[in-house]
Amino acid sequence: MKICVLGAGAWGTGIAIRLAEHAQVWLWARNPEHVRAMQAERVNNRHLPAVPLPDDLRVSDDLAEATRDADYLLAAVPTGGFRSLLRQLRETGRTLPLIWLCKGFEAGGMKLAHQVVAEEWPEDVPSGVLSGPSFALEVARGLPAALTLAARDADFARQAAAALHTSTLRPYSSTDVVGVEVGGAVKNVIAIAAGVSDGLAFGLNARAALITRGLAEMTRLGVRMGGEPKTFMGLSGVGDLILTCTGDLSRNRQVGLRLAAGVGLEGILRDLNHVAEGVTSAREVRRLAHTLEVDMPITETVCRMLDQELSPQQAVAALLNRGLKDEWA
Repeated sequence: MKICVLGAGAWGTGIAIRLAEHAQVWLWARNPEHVRAMQAERVNNRHLPAVPLPDDLRVSDDLAEATRDADYLLAAVPTGGFRSLLRQLRETGRTLPLIWLCKGFEAGGMKLAHQVVAEEWPEDVPSGVLSGPSFALEVARGLPAALTLAARDADFARQAAAALHTSTLRPYSSTDVVGVEVGGAVKNVIAIAAGVSDGLAFGLNARAALITRGLAEMTRLGVRMGGEPKTFMGLSGVGDLILTCTGDLSRNRQVGLRLAAGVGLEGILRDLNHVAEGVTSAREVRRLAHTLEVDMPITETVCRMLDQELSPQQAVAALLNRGLKDEWA
């Protein structure tokens, strides 16, 4: 079995390392210099320096070569580069079974990845999303993790989950693509708020409240978009939310921590050297929530912080001083 992982960021590299345990894996990156460095050093020093690449993991910047005869394509590029990647693949004629790993909304269009796929990918080619609580570094090191693989075609979801199953990586199948994608996108926004709370030393009670109310926001939006309520109680919902809001490897939580310390957003993103999807997704989630008339106060407050309308202290005060209401209203 050949799997081509498209995108050599931390997550693409991490899952490529793990899948090389049982499959022929190629890792593709756009940047030839980055590829040459990985080939020579046998490590991704730019994005995942702690874990060496297996000897049999192939690295290439030639899209046609990397994808030739692949059984599965795993798109691990940021959401903002997903559409252009699909167009490149179509130009090379590589419309093969596709699984995307990106978590977020496309900037400017309020679109999730499956909506981009509907516009850019042949309808008769099976596709799905892999999401859930998964820090790249831990997956690469072979620490246990469980994910959700969702596709509208239940048979493809089960087959793809089996293909990606390793001794330490366990995918569960689902047909709720919308719910899985909403969970993966909105949790990044809530993690920014959790990082701010922790950065201001508001304690574990406040963090638990943010996670719980953030889950309510995520579920309201996801159900309104057609997702299944039970999905948000699973790995790609509450599971990923807890990890991203509490784990120190979370980029979006790091954004919140640094906002609380008074660092400007531009400087935060420059220093991270990684994409923090929650920054882009926050504004798209807010626009979508307004369009669908879904109440999402944490998301609204995060956007106002990112736009420098509120300081972190003012943002917390705004949330605490909202009118009282029934918990399930």
